[in-house]
Amino acid sequence: MSQNDNKVIGFFAYASRDKVICTDGAACVIAGSKESMEKYLREIELTNIKKHTIRKTRFGEIMKGLQYGAAYAFDEESYTCFYPLAREEGLDVQEVDFQKQKLVDNRFFTVQIL
Repeated sequence: MSQNDNKVIGFFAYASRDKVICTDGAACVIAGSKESMEKYLREIELTNIKKHTIRKTRFGEIMKGLQYGAAYAFDEESYTCFYPLAREEGLDVQEVDFQKQKLVDNRFFTVQIL
């Protein structure tokens, strides 16, 4: 267990246990704030965002998911939290220029261990 496992990285949303909000590329969206997640839910035109649960996700939960092959799509705020902890744990993650990401209409950066 890492000393960073309990650090909050961001928020994810789900309608049920097997219906987690993901990008088109099937990566679980991690937003830096609850408000950011709510905005994203409205943008993807979910008719009733109130039926979705939004909850915090911690570094340890994300690391466990990565070890099982899950992919995570971070927004800028959540990646800013995730990146230094991931590097500290020895993951070969890269720095991201989110301004360039946004120029190609992509505000998320996906991380997956292959």
